[in-house]
Amino acid sequence: MSEIKPAKITSVITESIAAEVGFEAGDAIVSINGIKPRDLIDYQFLCADEILEIEVLDKHGKIHQVEIEKDYDQDLGIEFATALFDNLIQCNNRCPFCFIDQQPPGKRSSLYLKDDDYRLSFLYGSYLTLTNLPAREWQRIEQMRLSPLYVSVHATEPEIRIRLLKNSRAGEILEQIKWFQARRLQIHAQVVVCPGINDGPHLERTLRDLASFYMGEVPTVASVAVVPVGLTRFRPPQDELIPVTREKAREVIGQVEMLGQEFKQKYDSRVVWLADEWFLIGGEELPAQEEYEEYPQIDNGVGSIRLFMKEFNQVANKLLPAKIYPEKTLTWVVGNAVEKAFTPLVDRLNRVEGLRVNMVALYSDYWGQNITVTGLLTGHDLLYHLKGKDLGDSLLLPSIMLKHGELVFLDDMTVAQVSKELNIRILPVAGVEDLMEDLIRTC
Repeated sequence: MSEIKPAKITSVITESIAAEVGFEAGDAIVSINGIKPRDLIDYQFLCADEILEIEVLDKHGKIHQVEIEKDYDQDLGIEFATALFDNLIQCNNRCPFCFIDQQPPGKRSSLYLKDDDYRLSFLYGSYLTLTNLPAREWQRIEQMRLSPLYVSVHATEPEIRIRLLKNSRAGEILEQIKWFQARRLQIHAQVVVCPGINDGPHLERTLRDLASFYMGEVPTVASVAVVPVGLTRFRPPQDELIPVTREKAREVIGQVEMLGQEFKQKYDSRVVWLADEWFLIGGEELPAQEEYEEYPQIDNGVGSIRLFMKEFNQVANKLLPAKIYPEKTLTWVVGNAVEKAFTPLVDRLNRVEGLRVNMVALYSDYWGQNITVTGLLTGHDLLYHLKGKDLGDSLLLPSIMLKHGELVFLDDMTVAQVSKELNIRILPVAGVEDLMEDLIRTC
């Protein structure tokens, strides 16, 4: 068991219980009712009680005992520096398509951490492989009912999954899914398709195996996302991987769509969905909005474009004025993968009299990709494509290009640096409403 460190507080919500008691940023929680929390899961579980005895290490290094009486499940109003108060459970696989290994050296250390931690999967929906969990962690998943988890399956045939993950324990995946099934716990599955390895009949076998767990009131496999392998120019040599071509994308689209319709008839759900990238690479139309059901894999890029377009139209009808003054010209940066889908949205914005929005759809020179999703664009790419160009009054920048909570790109350049180099104000936007409000505000 790794060392459990005091849980450092980064902020205290105004008028919360913690604020009333006197907690401050920089303080740290050592224990709650005599138990040291390993992570945010423990903290939330322990804090559900009505009476709490908390050992606190204040920002000056002094220990205090604090007693709090509150309603059951009432939140204290504390935010922490990290969700894990012990060490991150790191990956022990050697997947050739791992994005961590496809980055250049010399960037911030957090970019090279290979997360394979079931706690982050439960809390934030990150994917894990289940290859590195000792018995005590399986017991904790069961005892605390940590469900759903998000699992990178890739293949259900043992020899294929072992080949992909380079780990002899990878072949246990079907038995592990049965473990979840026996305990009425759920997973959302991911399959990264690597042409020539787990595509074709192997992909069909995997999807049929996973769909067989979609049954009963609590389906063990709640959904499956099929994602194309992403390769960068920094990938290791001789990694046996082949890029996804337009022809391969169309083949996979046809295969998965056929299975999805079959499963819909059998299970009353498609069960399996294709990431938006397949349709962009293949030059095919995106599925209709209703095909995505409840968007169970939205954070994996499944239906995110359709949902964005739906929300855009709803918010535009509510917020966009017919005319603005003074006139403004703005540049909206996106990855070139979404250029075709987003063109009607830009046309809608430009129907506002006095407003001019120019969309620039970029590929990533930094990663060496001809087709690029917006979230992978870097500061280097913005300078490479936009330096010296007339960008108007402001640059609208989707915040998915930035490190969570910070104004830093994947290549460690900051928004301030890029803004200075391009000599333009940059407005990071977090979503549709943020985009519209920035348009109106800057107008």
